[in-house]
Amino acid sequence: MKRYAVMAALALVAVAPLVAQAPTGWMVRADRSTSASDPDGAGAIKFVTMGTGFHATNPAAAVFWNPANTATGTYTLKGTFTLQKPSGHTNYYGLVFGGQGLDGAAQNYTYFLVAQDGTWLIKKREGDASTQNVAAKTPNAAVTKPDDTGKSTNALEVRVGADKVDFVVNATVVHTMPRAGLKTDGIYGIRVNHLLEVHIDGFGVSK
Repeated sequence: MKRYAVMAALALVAVAPLVAQAPTGWMVRADRSTSASDPDGAGAIKFVTMGTGFHATNPAAAVFWNPANTATGTYTLKGTFTLQKPSGHTNYYGLVFGGQGLDGAAQNYTYFLVAQDGTWLIKKREGDASTQNVAAKTPNAAVTKPDDTGKSTNALEVRVGADKVDFVVNATVVHTMPRAGLKTDGIYGIRVNHLLEVHIDGFGVSK
């Protein structure tokens, strides 16, 4: 069972001492690796304001959110993610939506992520120990892979309509499913898995 500590000055919720900092109002929940063959990196998670966006440095996986950021009804959630360099193996990053209870044992959210190998996936988190595949990892040419500098940029969108939800990478719809199959009302945020450094721009919701 994870033990959580609140650091009021930084508005954090995380496993101490994994988190070093976060912007005012934002919260961080770390997911420590339990795999001996795939351990977390050394150091603390950092999530900071940088330029017009945010910058996440993740030795451990984490979800980042501001409780004031909620969306209901029909909306489009967007974020442009620039991976600073590939990790030693495939790790995912992207958007969180439909979140409830993110700081407790009954955490619940859906996430739409991409990875350096050109795949995307959609999963649901239901409680501390339960994740379910909504759509298994799938390759798509729309997902940009790291270039010669090691960087890659992918613009992700979750378009929640009246009856369906479209999942979009770089203006290409990579998956569509009935809205009835997902919880879409709730907190929205960002997820970055371990051993990654990612810059996020243009993050937010529009109607």
